[in-house]
Amino acid sequence: MSKMRSVVVALTVVSSMMISASVVAADGAALYKSKTCWSCHGKDAKTPLMPFYPSLAGQNADYMFNQMKDIKSGVRNNGQTAAMKGVMGLVNEEEMRVLADWLAEQ
Repeated sequence: MSKMRSVVVALTVVSSMMISASVVAADGAALYKSKTCWSCHGKDAKTPLMPFYPSLAGQNADYMFNQMKDIKSGVRNNGQTAAMKGVMGLVNEEEMRVLADWLAEQ
């Protein structure tokens, strides 16, 4: 009986991970749009409005997450961070993680 229970638990965990991945993908795309990221970084996150704005698609998720946190907190305050500071006020840390993970997959 414990072997069967282990299989059920394992299947539940795998199913949960698959559902979570699809939710993150949907939420990441929705956040990217609703938090206005696309207006500067491009609808596809690859074609920024200005040549000096970064292309976000395919970047390292942890790097992007840390940059968003640093911009929001004021630790990073160089370059274009003044423009980003206002936008980062719209995003909480959980949303930053979802956005970073989604962008890394693009």
